[in-house]
Amino acid sequence: MSDTLPPDYNQSLYSAHNRLFFRLFQVGNTLDRQSSNELGISPVHWSVLGALSRPHAKIGMSFSDLTEYLGVSRQSLDGVLKRLERDGWVERIINENDRRAKNVALTAEGFKVWDKLQINFFNFYGQALGKIAFDDVVTLIHLLNKVNDGLKSIKMEQRTSLDV
Repeated sequence: MSDTLPPDYNQSLYSAHNRLFFRLFQVGNTLDRQSSNELGISPVHWSVLGALSRPHAKIGMSFSDLTEYLGVSRQSLDGVLKRLERDGWVERIINENDRRAKNVALTAEGFKVWDKLQINFFNFYGQALGKIAFDDVVTLIHLLNKVNDGLKSIKMEQRTSLDV
């Protein structure tokens, strides 16, 4: 580390934070690998299907609402939707309130696929979280929501150039 450390720098706190974010990175990668290997579906495809299967999304969601809900970029979501459209699981339909806009919705085939995956998801969750008590899972969800809120509120005063 350099001489430009802030006055409130705490090595122990920094190390704990660094370890937490590295673990989140590892968990994300393990989820991606295991869901693709064991379920045959990537977490982002799984998330899109899940978002669109919710009761209040039966008529679909706008593209921007879906990106916001999932926390993904427009470019990333567009690529995923193109694959799901090709597979016949989602479709873009004209929004009833604004005929210029399109909603993304599950097709009948998409609902069938989602329903068929539920038992596999149940088993996947059970194996992944089987050693964690229910109350601890609820606490973890709460804590991850706080981390996510913190990440969304980050506003760096200055960016450091990565030129070495």
